[in-house]
Amino acid sequence: MKDKSTKAAPFGSSRRKFLAAAGATAFNFTIVPRHVLGGAGFVPPSERVSLAGIGAGGMGGGDIQTHAKNGANIVALCDVDDVRAAKIFNAFPAARRYKDFREMIDVEARNIDAVTIGTPDHTHAVAAMAAIRSGKHVYCQKPLTHTLHECRELTKAARAAGVATQMGNQGHATEGARLTNEWIQAGIIGEVLEVHVWSDRAGRLWKQGIGRPSDNPPVPTTLDWNLWLGPIKERPYHSAYVPVSWRGWWDFGTGALGDMGCHIIDHPVWALGLGAPTIVEARSTLDGSVLSDDTRNFETFPIASIITYEFPARNNLPAVRMTWYEGGLMPPSPAEMSTGQQLHSNGVLYLGTKGKLHHSSHGGMPELLPATLHEEAENVPKTMTRSPGHYEEWLLACVGGPRPISNFDYAGPLTEIVLLGVLAMRAPGTRIEWDSENMRVKNAPELNAFLHTEYRKGWTL
Repeated sequence: MKDKSTKAAPFGSSRRKFLAAAGATAFNFTIVPRHVLGGAGFVPPSERVSLAGIGAGGMGGGDIQTHAKNGANIVALCDVDDVRAAKIFNAFPAARRYKDFREMIDVEARNIDAVTIGTPDHTHAVAAMAAIRSGKHVYCQKPLTHTLHECRELTKAARAAGVATQMGNQGHATEGARLTNEWIQAGIIGEVLEVHVWSDRAGRLWKQGIGRPSDNPPVPTTLDWNLWLGPIKERPYHSAYVPVSWRGWWDFGTGALGDMGCHIIDHPVWALGLGAPTIVEARSTLDGSVLSDDTRNFETFPIASIITYEFPARNNLPAVRMTWYEGGLMPPSPAEMSTGQQLHSNGVLYLGTKGKLHHSSHGGMPELLPATLHEEAENVPKTMTRSPGHYEEWLLACVGGPRPISNFDYAGPLTEIVLLGVLAMRAPGTRIEWDSENMRVKNAPELNAFLHTEYRKGWTL
């Protein structure tokens, strides 16, 4: 259903100047007043960012609501499932509705300034690229893309277009993330040589190590299954994929790494200034994730995996080994932890030459081991600019304010690290030698076939 009777004015210089002035000063404050961000009652509708939402159910719907609370004018909404999107459709009755984002971007090109994307992983890149090529600012949920090729191309396109971009790793804006950076860079735990990162999502929130369903239930009348598949090769509909369990399927998701890696790995990458890894190796469970003919199951991700990344020395910083755990696996609790204390269910543990630091996912407040190190940490100056808020950063950037720190120039390389772990799970036990500059696996060239996937006709970057 589409209603084209009302067209928002193109992004005008008056509101650009109004909110750009706000954005220029926003990052000087830890908390920014709502009126600065264009909250209802303070900024005229003509001076608000006109936003289109792709993916209105689940997390995508939450993103749309948050942007609206921060002052965005929701002009158009797109979702392939009327039931899944009903709550957001009803919350913004004036927004024009679409099922195909390609049509929406084409029809609404003159009416929208920015696009937010909250679809499954396999359609992130094609939706984001369509918006960027139309000159729109883009907010995209994590991971940025489904394949390494998509990630590199999307990052380059965003940079060339000069649009404001942000990936949905909310913890990047937190106070905990900044304290972690400041304490580590001040040397509170000494030189960091090893990092452990983990998530409990795989197996707890969706199944892995299973094969494709054998039954063929009917497609719900409210769902456009063809559009949900998007660029991925056809397969019959099943509720095992939609609406929430797609993360565990190779064709649609990127497993626990894609779901949580951009939240968790983000912090050591940022705090330690890690670039691309040179070596990546995965070890995965065999039971349940290997088919009867002893070939690996690439329908769903393994039940559990441990992935090791090796990062080279940078400037005056030593090389770092980072180990990822999923499927219920975790590193052992540090001996310095007090009785009854335990690591978070999703988090990071840094091992330094003078001590240890750990925190939860999404930029949780850091804790030091031994606890006496907190006395020293209290004297570390706050050298980093504080964020007005994750979503606020992007909305301000859309009108000329400072770039969000997790813009695609940062989020792209971060996502590549995550996706290299996904790639390593295709060949467990292979010590992958990665050439980031040329984007290729040097020692196992057969894996280069998985840097991208062939799109169906009608879909393109």
